[in-house]
Amino acid sequence: MPKTLFYLMPAINTQPNAIESVFLAACQLAEKHYRQQQLIYIHCQDKQQAYAIDELLWQFEPTAFVPHNLKGEGPVTGSPVEIGFDKLGANKSRHLLINLADQVPSFAVNFPHIIDFVANDDALKQIARARYRDYKQLGIELTTTEFTGV
Repeated sequence: MPKTLFYLMPAINTQPNAIESVFLAACQLAEKHYRQQQLIYIHCQDKQQAYAIDELLWQFEPTAFVPHNLKGEGPVTGSPVEIGFDKLGANKSRHLLINLADQVPSFAVNFPHIIDFVANDDALKQIARARYRDYKQLGIELTTTEFTGV
C-alpha cells in the first residue's frame, strides 16, 4: 500500500515565500533520496512550475548535483530524477513521488512512497487539506511531520 508523508512547512520571516520554500524543500528531498539510490518523479502543477524546479536543481552546488531531466528530455533510460506535469506520470517505475501539484495525481497509487507538503500559507493549506482527504479516500496511509531541513 502506498504511503504519503506530508511535510508541514515552517513559518517564514524572510525570503523565500511559502511556495518557494516548498520548491526548495522538494529539491533538497530529491537530492537526499537520490543519494539513497532511489528513482524519483517530481510531479508539478504545470509546465512553468516544472521549469522552475528544473532550474532550481541546476542551482545546487556541484558537489550536490542531482541528475535530472524534464519528462521527455534527457537520456533514453531517463535520469534518476524526472520532472513532469502531465496526467500520465513518470516514464518508468520510480520509488518516490514528490507531489507539487494542487491535486493528487491519478497515478499516485502506483508509487510506494509519496511526499507532499503543507505550505505555511492559509490558501495553500486549504488546498493541501483537500489533497490529504483525496489520499485518504484512495486508501493511502498518511503521516505528517514538521519539515526541519534535510
